[in-house]
Amino acid sequence: MALDIKLTTQAVKDIACDALIVGAARKNGGVELSAPAATIDNTLAGLIVERATAGEFKGNSGEILTIHPQGKLTAKRVIVVGLGAQEKVDTQSVRRATAVAARHAQKTGAQTIAIAGGFSSTKFQAVEEAQAAIEGVLLGIYNFRAYQSKENGTSISQVLLVSSKEQKAEFEQALHRAQALAEGTNFARSLINEPPNVLTPSELANRASSMAKEVGLECEIFDKDKIQELGMGGLLAVSKGSVNPPHFIVLRYRGGASADKGMALVGKGITFDTGGISLKPGAGMDEMKGDMGGAAAVLGAMQAIAQIKPAINVTALVPTCDNMPSGSAYVPGDIVRIMNGKTIEIVNTDAEGRMILADALSFASREGLSPILDLATLTGAMVVALGHTMTGVFSNDEQLTQDIISAGRVAGEKYWPMPIDEEYGEYIRSEIADIKQTGGREAGSITAAKILENFVGNASWAHLDIAGTSYVDSVKAYQEKGGTGVGVRTLTELAQRLAQSTKK
Repeated sequence: MALDIKLTTQAVKDIACDALIVGAARKNGGVELSAPAATIDNTLAGLIVERATAGEFKGNSGEILTIHPQGKLTAKRVIVVGLGAQEKVDTQSVRRATAVAARHAQKTGAQTIAIAGGFSSTKFQAVEEAQAAIEGVLLGIYNFRAYQSKENGTSISQVLLVSSKEQKAEFEQALHRAQALAEGTNFARSLINEPPNVLTPSELANRASSMAKEVGLECEIFDKDKIQELGMGGLLAVSKGSVNPPHFIVLRYRGGASADKGMALVGKGITFDTGGISLKPGAGMDEMKGDMGGAAAVLGAMQAIAQIKPAINVTALVPTCDNMPSGSAYVPGDIVRIMNGKTIEIVNTDAEGRMILADALSFASREGLSPILDLATLTGAMVVALGHTMTGVFSNDEQLTQDIISAGRVAGEKYWPMPIDEEYGEYIRSEIADIKQTGGREAGSITAAKILENFVGNASWAHLDIAGTSYVDSVKAYQEKGGTGVGVRTLTELAQRLAQSTKK
């Protein structure tokens, strides 16, 4: 059943719903109510403040207070959700809070929910709060239950966003943006969560093609013969051990001037990674179905971009295959020639992501695309360095790095600049090829980025290592266990910003 999301300009006391969600923050030992929460509190003779004063609700981030209005409101119940400390409330606070509240409402049987913002803050406008709230709801109620045979209770079927009549047009636009961003993120999440016996390289290509057709993107899928013709030696080498053929996915969004080449989004699409001949340990290998998290993010971003329609040209490039051990697999000691002519000495077949990205980056460079952004679950070293909180950014362009970090801040995703100094190139020097495939344990995420740098030509480029942020193994504020879809909202926000900057 499709989710119905729409605006309502009714007064909060008159909205018919199973659960009405309002916000409140922690302030000086008490609570700061949003305008709708204050209205409801007044209607209920100060019940919310009374509960807060009694210590039942403190306004902490994600804290829930449920009130049954006993017929004094049209809503069956009110969910007051904590936004955290009043002075720190921002759009990310709103996103998290509405996600928690919506998930709680869904688990407790609500089918129709209403979201009333109206929290006073210098950090955001009402329209930004509204967008964040709807993003939070859609991200929060997402789940992946395609392979469970039994029903999992009720699902929210309708979401009402409360708007004033004066801001209705602005809120309509915010609603559209929020849906595009959240649905793009959830599309990426579902790709990551699919089992590897379903999401083969061919199936990933099929889903990219279907999505492109649905939202109006141009799509080309290169088969093995075309990949060979282009000289994509990295993609061919990694896929040699598998019965599944490789594919190279090209999606194009044309929103800018025809003369502009536009930006490139490149995503690592390893649909399952055994490590190849350099076989991984068995423990945790099931999570390697998510080694196409970069591809998923790029495809999700393209879906969102096609719906938001920024005035910019964007090309998505996804090399996809799986990495298997067999008698035909590539092995340590091999030398592989990449599309741009450079050679790589193979050291460890589990360092396969940089091989297929090298071809995709070479393709982007040959097409004259700039900036080029690649996303990849590339290195375990990134997880060691930044854990599961931040994505590492490696770039040859300081301004691009800052633009990514800034876009991420708006999107609710965190990035951290990493070094890529010339000295790190010594780690990947080969005696028999242009470069080595790995530089060893030291600075592992940096040397991986240095390898990729060899294939971007003169383009402005950034590499986002999402190894620690693409997948979580526990429930978060708006995230169940599994794929996060990290990067979708940041890439879309960045595309919009670059589109605006080209207009000036």
